[in-house]
Amino acid sequence: MGYAHDKSWKAKSLLNLYLSFGYPGTVKARLATVSGSAPGARAATCLDRRRRQPTRPTLRARISPETWREKCVLIEIAPSILSADFARLAEDANAAIRGGATLLHVDVMDGHFVPNITIGPPVVKSLRKAVEVPLDCHLMIEDADEYIPAFVAAGANSIVVHQEACIHLNRTLELIRSHGARVGVAINPATTVQTLGEVLDIVDVVLVMSVNPGFGGQRFIPGALEKVRKLATMRAAKGVDFRIEMDGGIDLDTIGPAVRAGAEIFVAGSHIFGHGDPGRKVEGLLRAANEATLQRA
Repeated sequence: MGYAHDKSWKAKSLLNLYLSFGYPGTVKARLATVSGSAPGARAATCLDRRRRQPTRPTLRARISPETWREKCVLIEIAPSILSADFARLAEDANAAIRGGATLLHVDVMDGHFVPNITIGPPVVKSLRKAVEVPLDCHLMIEDADEYIPAFVAAGANSIVVHQEACIHLNRTLELIRSHGARVGVAINPATTVQTLGEVLDIVDVVLVMSVNPGFGGQRFIPGALEKVRKLATMRAAKGVDFRIEMDGGIDLDTIGPAVRAGAEIFVAGSHIFGHGDPGRKVEGLLRAANEATLQRA
């Protein structure tokens, strides 16, 4: 995981960001030039949005949330444990974290909303004991309200529910907030971003599905990129500060276009855990994402 740098820089730089997972609330940032990477550090690329050129940060500066959002693009990789080897879940998860993953994505499926059954709060509770990064629980289930308290109690730091599965979406999102977790909402490939217009001011994350939910290893749906662009436009127009997450078919070929469209958090499962070292796969995604950030429109 490295700081995406200007070619004229010979030294490799890394932003060691000591952020609460409550971003973009109170941000405590320390900038340091180091060699190598540090577990839990978040990869970021700083851009001067007026000149569209990379800018080198002042070392040991303190950055306000407003300045951070204005000048920096925070790229995060969220490995989906659905594709990990559950016989060695802790080892796989920590290998991905050593490569630069800053959170883990937990796909929860009930066999009703999506045609698959995966895991519940007990696995989240066990995983919480094995890793230190935040757990991002994606509830692809019916009647999410009934299970939100259990997942938060098990150790989930953020809860993402589906617009399509929630009859009273506002109420469900407020329920997540009331339990102290970060609030996320997801939309399927056939759902328009306009369906979220009335809740964008109360969410921390909007997750755009770039495959149909239910199974890993599916092909990326290019139409999701336009949704990301629209969400970025809506965010600016409303003056709100949610982050844009993309889930499905993320690999070295698709992460670049997704970054340039405006996505910031990338869920990847098969690419990271399918074969090879998970840590190196995360490093590769971060490298590709940071390079694409410099081309971001």
